[in-house]
Amino acid sequence: DKGLYAEPLVITNEDFRFFARRQAEEIDLPATVVLEPARRDSAAAMAAAAVLAERREPGCLVLALAADHVVLDADKFSDAVKLGAKAADQGNIVVFGLVPTEPRTSYGYIKPGEAIDGEKDLSIVDAFVEKPDMKTAISYLEKGYLWNSGNFLFRSDVMIAELKAFAPEILAAVTQAVEQYESDLGFVRLHQASFEASPKNSIDYAVIEKTKRMAVVHGHFRWSDIGSWDAIWEIADKRGNDNALEGNGVFIDSEGCLIHSTQLLTTVVGARDMVVVATKDAVLVVPKNRVQDVKGLVETLKDGEHAPQTQSHKRVYRPWGYIEHMYVDERYRVGHITVDPGHRISFQKHYHRSEHWIVVKGTATVTIGEETKLLTENQSVYIPIGQPHRLANEGQIPLELVEIQTGAYIGEDDVIRIEDDYKRR
Repeated sequence: DKGLYAEPLVITNEDFRFFARRQAEEIDLPATVVLEPARRDSAAAMAAAAVLAERREPGCLVLALAADHVVLDADKFSDAVKLGAKAADQGNIVVFGLVPTEPRTSYGYIKPGEAIDGEKDLSIVDAFVEKPDMKTAISYLEKGYLWNSGNFLFRSDVMIAELKAFAPEILAAVTQAVEQYESDLGFVRLHQASFEASPKNSIDYAVIEKTKRMAVVHGHFRWSDIGSWDAIWEIADKRGNDNALEGNGVFIDSEGCLIHSTQLLTTVVGARDMVVVATKDAVLVVPKNRVQDVKGLVETLKDGEHAPQTQSHKRVYRPWGYIEHMYVDERYRVGHITVDPGHRISFQKHYHRSEHWIVVKGTATVTIGEETKLLTENQSVYIPIGQPHRLANEGQIPLELVEIQTGAYIGEDDVIRIEDDYKRR
């Protein structure tokens, strides 16, 4: 709703910068992507958003939403935002609560207090309570408690004032990081040393649990924090027997299962309440009641021989497009390259590998040494070891190639950039 919301600020880290911008472009949404140079938890991110918003428009309303949440009723959510704006304009920090549909032990709860301006769905916050056991969760429903979504609405100047009161070191460090930011390929890159000086803390511990300005909207929209695979199953469209399918899969004599497959045909036979996730480089099979253990599994994998799967994706985004690694062996690698219209890779060379490019879609402008040529679909070119080269898409549609790298060493650090449009080293 562009009539209600301004151009968003997307706070993310270095690894997701091109992915975040591409997603915004795919939905035709202009967005300012702000890069955190280090992980300092949600308080520093919220401080950066407040300071940047205050610079853009003093005293403006800021709607702070977690990137991994989903709202399924956009109109009802917008109604909740409009209602919350009344309290936020008065200087309150508004949290979005959800009217529970059932007792849950996986969410924190909010105890609402006195109504604000006579609004039945807008009140002060009496108390925040941690995730309860089932017996306590049932009692919370009976007492009218709300689920805590962890999403907020506030005036930029109010959040800055509360940070100054309760977390001055965080505010000072982040303010300095914003004042010394650099613009890099259209991204707002916060000053690294200043940002790293910020203490690590969540916005809940730093401000929300201490401030006296809290209000809550009683939301009636469907919401999920999709923090686990069972949460994804809950919001997914169900087929027969409560099975949910995302991608390429088949269920036989199964009930309450989720298949999430990005490419592989994945089949489940005779299973109950199972989650099966198949990506291009890994497969996960876990009972729904054990999905919380996946976090520990990832930590175990990071410490073992499977570390590469936990550190990088098959598809890697670049400022010019992306490359998807299809097959990797010790002395060769096969990849699928997509170059966006009007973009080109760096003029570069490799000391340990040669490359073969085969055009499968679009027209490629290829420079090898001092020679430049055009390649169309089904044409190919060979780049010898040590030869400077560049690939450009001067057309109007995405350029797609198959790349085959061969050599004694095919690591990503064997790239010597001679010239780069994006000022990478």
